[in-house]
Amino acid sequence: MRKISLLFTLLLAAATTQAQLRLAAIFDDHMVLQQQSPTPIWGWSYSTQDITIQVSWDTTTVKVKTDNTAFWGTTLFTPVAGGPHTITVKAGGETITLKDVMTGEVWLCAGQSNMEWSMNASLDGKNDIDKVNDLNIRLFDVPNSAAMTPQVRGEGEWKVANPENVKSFSAVAYYFGKKLNTSLNVPIGLINASWGGTPAETWTPRESIEGNPKLLEASKKQVDDRPWCPSSPAVVYNSMINPMLPFRIAGALWYQGEANTAAPATYKLLMETMITDWRKHFLHDFPFYYVQIAPYAGYGEVEKGTLVREQEVKMLDIAKTGMVVVSDLVEDVNDIHPKYKKPVGERLANLALSDTYGKKGITYLNPLYKEMKVEKAKIRLSFNNIPTGLMAKSGSPTEFTIAGEDKVFYPAKAVIDGNTVVVSAKEVKKPAAVRFGWKNGSIPNLFSKEGLPVSSFRTDDWVIEVK
Repeated sequence: MRKISLLFTLLLAAATTQAQLRLAAIFDDHMVLQQQSPTPIWGWSYSTQDITIQVSWDTTTVKVKTDNTAFWGTTLFTPVAGGPHTITVKAGGETITLKDVMTGEVWLCAGQSNMEWSMNASLDGKNDIDKVNDLNIRLFDVPNSAAMTPQVRGEGEWKVANPENVKSFSAVAYYFGKKLNTSLNVPIGLINASWGGTPAETWTPRESIEGNPKLLEASKKQVDDRPWCPSSPAVVYNSMINPMLPFRIAGALWYQGEANTAAPATYKLLMETMITDWRKHFLHDFPFYYVQIAPYAGYGEVEKGTLVREQEVKMLDIAKTGMVVVSDLVEDVNDIHPKYKKPVGERLANLALSDTYGKKGITYLNPLYKEMKVEKAKIRLSFNNIPTGLMAKSGSPTEFTIAGEDKVFYPAKAVIDGNTVVVSAKEVKKPAAVRFGWKNGSIPNLFSKEGLPVSSFRTDDWVIEVK
């Protein structure tokens, strides 16, 4: 009996000394907190327990109590960029101290495979890996996982950017962060949450898909038997985004769309829904910058990829968004993964440096179609975002087609005339519409004189059926 009593006492002692104080995975040594911001911090411990938090950047002690689900949460007010700092969290006899914490600019980098594409896999990245020694760039890689219900604690750890840690990290995200770090001279935190092949529905809360008939119908066109990733609504959001909500970020980057060519007409609506949801749950109306998908000939005969690109241009109507065009960065239109990621990351950085951080003198906006004017048998096109004009690389402008009211398109002659392009074809006497770069795999040669490619476009709104 005495042995049983002793065993019971030991088991009880073990139970009462088991660690209960925990933080969400996003809070870790080497992390970066968004500078000069109200920054949520949260975790779990025994129910109704008092939690105290002390930070090294001031003398404030923050106190909070866990609720009956063992959850606690509060807000820290972060200082100007700098560090290293410590954050000490205490609950009863337990203490967690986060070390080497920096304050700076934190960006979430999400999407599918072209965002996930690692430094080691990109042709420019693999040559730079051994040169990486960025103590003020910190990397957080969210492991791929999906769940039918929202998860809470999350997975991952913060790491300093060095050759070992950067080689498997997103190349687009790293080059974006590298340019920000160089230009702003502040610590940069990069959170990579990307998964190759995932449609945008997987990154959007379920109730938002199911509550919109158009989005629900479009989501049914996704095939859920692909072996490399899930495609059901919300399952990636639940597992890879929800656990970090509402962590404070400066903004988000997005490189995705290739997996949504089955229903391109609703892509802008889907993305606006996702962006709105993310901003709501992150408690912050942050900027959202994205990459227009690259030319790829493998989508089939219908211009499904181009229709997604058209939707991405329309996404610019969403507040605080920006887009970069990468049609000139493709070597092989039969490969959905352009191999050079450095210029993609740097174009996104130029966008952020100009729009978010107010840096002057950076050319960062791609030329976009503005309007057309019929002039007898020709159509004159004008554009936005051409500060000093247009140019064609290697000859006359390519990838233009023109049609009359019969909607039959013919290859067209295009001539740059000042800040406009004049388009014509001998087969079309009474032109009604022009399309530019309209094939899925088109790589046009029309640029602004600053060297940024003109986005594909059409002047018509004629229905294109996608089966």
